[in-house]
Amino acid sequence: MNLLTELVAFVVAIGILVVVHEYGHYSVARLCGVKVLRFSIGFGRPLLQWVSKKTGTEWTISALPLGGYVKMLDEREFADRPGAASAISPDDLPHAFNRQSVGKRIAIVAAGPIANFILAIALLAVVYASGVTEPAAVVAAPPAQSVAARAGFLGGETVLSISAANGNGMEPVRSWADLRWKLLNAAFDHRHVVLAARDAHSASASSDYSLDLSRLDSKDLDDDFMSRIGFEPGGGTLRIAGVEAGSAAQQAGLQKGDRLSAIDGRPVDSASSFIAYVKAHAGKPVQLQIQRGGAAASGVKDSGKDTSKEDEQGAAQNSAQSTPSSVQTLTVAVTPAVQRDEETGEQVGRIGAALAAQGPSVEVRYGPLESARMGAHRTWDIGVYSLRMFGRMLTGEASLKNLSGPVTIADYAGKSARLGPSAFLSFLALVSISLGVLNLLPIPVLDGGHLLYYAVEAVTGKTVSDRWQMVLQRAGLACIVALSAIALFNDLARLIHF
Repeated sequence: MNLLTELVAFVVAIGILVVVHEYGHYSVARLCGVKVLRFSIGFGRPLLQWVSKKTGTEWTISALPLGGYVKMLDEREFADRPGAASAISPDDLPHAFNRQSVGKRIAIVAAGPIANFILAIALLAVVYASGVTEPAAVVAAPPAQSVAARAGFLGGETVLSISAANGNGMEPVRSWADLRWKLLNAAFDHRHVVLAARDAHSASASSDYSLDLSRLDSKDLDDDFMSRIGFEPGGGTLRIAGVEAGSAAQQAGLQKGDRLSAIDGRPVDSASSFIAYVKAHAGKPVQLQIQRGGAAASGVKDSGKDTSKEDEQGAAQNSAQSTPSSVQTLTVAVTPAVQRDEETGEQVGRIGAALAAQGPSVEVRYGPLESARMGAHRTWDIGVYSLRMFGRMLTGEASLKNLSGPVTIADYAGKSARLGPSAFLSFLALVSISLGVLNLLPIPVLDGGHLLYYAVEAVTGKTVSDRWQMVLQRAGLACIVALSAIALFNDLARLIHF
């Protein structure tokens, strides 16, 4: 069922993005008076075709739904054919793409990526206007010597604002996703930032925390950026959702419904930090403080909207029993079993319990005008970030593992679809921005490569020679093939844990 969801969500996402991109080319071409011969969604054998009586354009849906194209009337297509001079009707010659001014050609080619950006702005505006529930910006207890720990975070603080990138004042932090994005931008700029956060035990007063992000290297900017600098969502509750038979957790008396309070005296409010601690203590006893009993413990019912489950760790407690109406606080020892990590090959600890995390959440909602402004602002930020990340990959400052291919896109399409409309629209906006940025890269065979040709023509007054275009086309195709191969390798590596 999950595979079917992923396939359907992937086809829907790619279909929408391709239609919007190609329609951008099509609509501006029509406005500029260019005759469009074919509008194709997909490549290969046509599955469905029809011709517009008004425009004469052939509309096609083809078998391979991984792209599309708009074919415009162009004299160069007939240049090598016998009788090329008569291949195009004299009445159609003014409507040939190659006879348009360089400004019109630039507009037609740029319209595809611009359409993707406009779509992203619209989708994000809808998400912001309709409201989205996100984890609150509450910080879990950070690992010792991490950037967060050195800044003074102890755990339980709610981040309220962050120093602005331009150095003027503070910007509000509305959610965990907002905090992550702003810290990531600051890390890219190698900036010091100041976070204003409210202590867990204070209702109004806040303190400032200074973070030094100037010395982070490229590996720190990968997918688990927040974990690398010591930030994990906190402030929630962590309960045992299940215990494996014969596991260390069962041997220690752990039961479904037990709430984890602390491990070796460290407060527990983050599943990821608890897992990391257990993994690091393979074969070593750890002390767990748990709470058992009470109404909430009878069924581990996760009513929170931000729930995650992990089953590669556990917690333990003693075998004391309690009535459902009372709560007991128990401290017990459990020794994580030593197992081999499939991803790293290292020996790690595991206690064999499933965790259910329920954290505080906030609803982020904006008015119509503010939603549109936020959509445009976030689209710009993500586009610039994508370009900067691509530049860092080219210079070796960032790992090529950041490239993703169709398998990963399909995976995230399915996951976001299962999470609901807001998550799927946000995913669609992100991929639309990525598609727009990719197509603007100055690589021949992409829109950006053609724009480069036209920019040279606009400056020099001469078109790039056919010989040079052929050479550059081959080089560009080689680049695209190489990038696609790397992205596909990364997809496979994620699947089989290279």
